[in-house]
Amino acid sequence: MAVLDYALPAPTALPPSPTLQVNALRALCRQVFAFRLVMIALGAPLALARTAPGAPTYLVAGAIVLTFMLSYVLFRDWERFGPLLLRHRWLLAADMGLSALLLITATPESPLGFVSLCTPLLAGLVYGWRGSAVYAAAQAVAVAALAHTLTLPALCLLAGAAGSCLRDLLFRFGAASQALTETRARLAVTEAIRAERDHLAREMHDSVSKTLHGLALTADALARTTDPSTLRGQAEALSAAARTAAAESRALLTDLRRDLDTPGVSLLPELRRLTEGAELRTTGVLPAVPAAVARHLLAVASEALENARRHAGPARVRVSLAADPTHLTLTVEDDGLGLGGGGAADLPSLARGGHFGLLGMTERAAAIGARLHIGPGTGGAGCRVRLDLPLAALDGGA
Repeated sequence: MAVLDYALPAPTALPPSPTLQVNALRALCRQVFAFRLVMIALGAPLALARTAPGAPTYLVAGAIVLTFMLSYVLFRDWERFGPLLLRHRWLLAADMGLSALLLITATPESPLGFVSLCTPLLAGLVYGWRGSAVYAAAQAVAVAALAHTLTLPALCLLAGAAGSCLRDLLFRFGAASQALTETRARLAVTEAIRAERDHLAREMHDSVSKTLHGLALTADALARTTDPSTLRGQAEALSAAARTAAAESRALLTDLRRDLDTPGVSLLPELRRLTEGAELRTTGVLPAVPAAVARHLLAVASEALENARRHAGPARVRVSLAADPTHLTLTVEDDGLGLGGGGAADLPSLARGGHFGLLGMTERAAAIGARLHIGPGTGGAGCRVRLDLPLAALDGGA
C-alpha cells in the first residue's frame, strides 16, 4: 500500500544589503587616517629626539602637531569631509603637502616616512586608478627627492595601486550583491504569484469544481430522459445544482477577501456538518484556531471524505479530531478499497492527469506547517489520512 509523508520546507535566508560596499569603503578611508595617527604617535618621539634643540625642534613639533590634528579631524568626521574630497580633488594635494612638510622636517628615514603612504592609498580608495596614478606618482617623486633610497617611493606606488584595487573589488562585490538581491526579489514575486495560483486552484477544486461536475452529470442524464416526470425531477436537481454552484462561488470570493488572521474559530460545528453519515470522534480539549488554519483543516477533511465516498466504496468512514499538549491531529479513515498500487503515489503524474485532490491536500498541510500522512488503514485495509499540526504553528498559521 502506498504511503505518502510530507513536511514544510525550511525558509530561505534573507539577501545581503546592496550598500555594503559603500560602508566598507568609508571604513577603509577612516582606517587610512587611523594608520597615519598611529605612525605619527610612534615616530614623533624618535624624530624629536634626533632634532637639534631650538628652532628645528619647534619646526618638527609644529609639523607633527598640524599633521596629527588634520588626520584626527578627518578620521573623526570623515562622513562630513569625505564628500568634499569627491567634489574637489585638489584638496588631497594639500594633504600631500602636509606629508611633504613632515618629511622635510623629520626626514623620510624616520618612522614618520610611512605617513607618505597614506595619500596615494587614500587617492586610490576615493578616486580609483586614475586618481591614484597621479597622486602616487607625485608622492613617489617627492619622497625620492628627499630620501636616499627607492624603497619608500616604490611603496608609495604600491599603496596607490592597492587603494585602487580595493575600491574596484568593493564596488564589484556591491554590484554582484545588488544583482543577487534583485534576482531574489524577482524569484520571490514569481513564487508569490505561483503560490496564489495554486491557492486559487485548490479553492476551485474543493468547492465549485465538484458542484459543476455534478451539474454536468445531471445535464447529461436530462438529455437522455424522455419521461416527463423524470424530466421534471432532473430539471429541479439541475436548477438546485446551479444555485449551489453560484452560492459556492460567492462563498469562495467572500472567503478570499476576508481577514484570515481572525483567531478563535471552532472546528467542531463545520466538521459535524461535513461528517454527516460518518462517525465523528473528538479527544482532548480542542483549541480555537485561526480562520486560515481552520479553512485548510476542513478542506483536507472534506477532500478525504469525498475521495472515500466517491472512490473507495467503504462500509464505514471514521473521522477523529484529537488534541494533546503539543499537537492537533485530524484523521479520516475508511474500510474501503484503499489507495491501490504498490509504490508511492506520483503527485506530478496525478496532477497532469487532472487528479488534484491529493496534491491540494499536501499543499494545504504544508501551508499551515503540518505533516500529512496518507497510507493504509487499521489492519492494512482501506485508507487513512492523518494530519498532524504542531500547536506552536497556530501562532503563525496562515
